[in-house]
Amino acid sequence: MEKSGHHFIAIFGGAVAGSEAAFQLANRGFRVVVFDQNVLPYGKIEDGLPKWHDKLRDKEEQRINEKLSHPNVRFVPLATLGEKIDFLDVVNNWGFSAVLLATGAWKDRPLPVEGIDDYINKGLYYQNPLVYWFNHYHEPTYQGDHFELQDNAMVIGGGLASLDVVKILQIENVQKALRERGHEVDMFTLDRGINKVLDSLGYTMDDLGLKGCALFYRRRDIDMPLSPLPTDTPEQLEKAQGVRKKIMDNFLKKYLFRFEPCWAPVDKIVEGEQVTGILFQKTKIEDGRVVPVDGEFKEFRSPLIISSIGSLPEKITGIPSKGSTFEIDEKNCCRLIGFDNVFALGNAVTGRGNIKESMEHGKKIALKVMEHHLDWQEEDYEEWLRKSEGSVQEQVENIARQVEHKDYLPEETIRNILDRTAAMQAEVGYPGKFMDWVAQKLPVRLEDMLEKDH
Repeated sequence: MEKSGHHFIAIFGGAVAGSEAAFQLANRGFRVVVFDQNVLPYGKIEDGLPKWHDKLRDKEEQRINEKLSHPNVRFVPLATLGEKIDFLDVVNNWGFSAVLLATGAWKDRPLPVEGIDDYINKGLYYQNPLVYWFNHYHEPTYQGDHFELQDNAMVIGGGLASLDVVKILQIENVQKALRERGHEVDMFTLDRGINKVLDSLGYTMDDLGLKGCALFYRRRDIDMPLSPLPTDTPEQLEKAQGVRKKIMDNFLKKYLFRFEPCWAPVDKIVEGEQVTGILFQKTKIEDGRVVPVDGEFKEFRSPLIISSIGSLPEKITGIPSKGSTFEIDEKNCCRLIGFDNVFALGNAVTGRGNIKESMEHGKKIALKVMEHHLDWQEEDYEEWLRKSEGSVQEQVENIARQVEHKDYLPEETIRNILDRTAAMQAEVGYPGKFMDWVAQKLPVRLEDMLEKDH
């Protein structure tokens, strides 16, 4: 324990992976600095998990609070790696015993249509900024981007995150249409079932003048990654596919959207300065692979296209990348290639940005499917998160053993780290205690606003 106190470790990203790593290291006596790009360190728990999961969000953020309140942990907000802090500078000049990257996956995977990004905010939105807006636009002080949602929108995707986008569209558009007819129905009620709300009020989607959005997927419903059941044998595959179809059918029934399977986007349809549709090619599934059907194309038009095909880690100057993720040695604690003391955690390793997958690491996490539920329940998220933390613990133990064998940091180096981080904290008005900062900066919650109104 005494030796550990002579080491200082930097962690970039303070959400699920980063806070767990910080807590494990702090408990072993290491001093830790957690740098986070945001005001608060909650990552996709705050900004990617749709706000109807309010109870789970609060519970998980409280866990992060407890971990980052450890006396050996120093928190530095609004410190974006690659912008506020240069990666090579912090690795080569700050003097940290080790640097851990838990920066997550915030960059949307580009829609594979040439030139489509020229039409962002001109008929095209991407998932990550859309969900961020949805989670925060109710806040009185919100000053971020605003999104105008349209009925009959097109969502291109196929994972659980794309179903979140579908729910956002349907909830927002139905809520607006009901409000215009004198019915104020809150988001939490609509989340429990748009079909039930409309039935109780005696409306159909047609009565509201709504077509609903459409989800386009290059595979079938039975291929959708909605169930982690094993698929090693024909019998297991058949069971997993049945569960996937059941979940998808329940989503369709509950949220009243349309599903267009086996279509892959290949080109854009443009009118003036707006993208107004997508040219798709028909696909088929052969031996688990997506195969384009020669000569079978179809145009689908829509006033709004939302791409929801996954998230990637941001490219950061100085960090070697391989494909869409950081280049690492998975057999050696996920050490960054070319560096002795830099390691990657979470999405920086997996390249996944979906909140339910963001901590899957080394294929070590077994998830339980709820066969008789509509979709993932609060307890499913919690089970996934706890097992995720276990995988981080194992990696951190290996890193800690390596760091403990390093030479002590000179007192001058430790003092330099303390002075530089204190200056960064002072620059943003950080009060010194983590929970005081949380109390100042925690956003206004929609559920609190609704309760106050009642």
